[in-house]
Amino acid sequence: MFEPFAYFLAESHGLTYVSATAGSVVISTIPIFTTLGAWILFRERLKVINYAGVFLSFIGVLIFILNRNGSLSFNINGLVLMIGAVISAVGYNLTLNRIVGSYSPVFIVNVQNLIGTILFLPVFLITDFKHLMNTSFSFRDLIPVIELSVFASCGAFILFAYSVKNMGITRPNIFSNTIPIFTALFSFIILGEKLTFQNIIGMIIVITGLFMSQINGHRKIIENATVLTGRTA
Repeated sequence: MFEPFAYFLAESHGLTYVSATAGSVVISTIPIFTTLGAWILFRERLKVINYAGVFLSFIGVLIFILNRNGSLSFNINGLVLMIGAVISAVGYNLTLNRIVGSYSPVFIVNVQNLIGTILFLPVFLITDFKHLMNTSFSFRDLIPVIELSVFASCGAFILFAYSVKNMGITRPNIFSNTIPIFTALFSFIILGEKLTFQNIIGMIIVITGLFMSQINGHRKIIENATVLTGRTA
């Protein structure tokens, strides 16, 4: 329910109202709220330097993607939808942390994608089925969809679940703030897009925050965490 269904519906519709930059700023708060949720529900506590790294990485994302005048454009509908995506992602992370010790990451991702397919089906039939029937496809057109399925919908989720199982929920989440960094780097290498001095400073800050968040992190979970998360999930 949280991911892939609610998150991708909220994010994709939200990006029709706000710029990708503004959307990235909202999405980059996911590690912050996940850290807060893990502390409240699981008593997963890290060292001060780890928390400082989480917030520093967020600041780095802001520097990386903000306009030179420091402005962002958005409207309230898009902002609400993007906040809904953040809430869904945090709910997914906390629920994943609850079950990843009992089931294998591959099994969890298979089940979540199966349930997601069932949830998406009526939405697809109502909104897009007619459009699909009137569209001609070739195998070449399907290659990007297959790539998204293998690498994003399966591979990324499985690797993330393995990370949560072995590292806790807080520390793996901060890696999501490197997404705009790698996107910019690949755009520079493959598409020939330019990197500005501001982009480079933002990258350095994000990476610094990432390293700080991983230094001597220690996962602590109280005995009644299962009770707390059971009620929440």
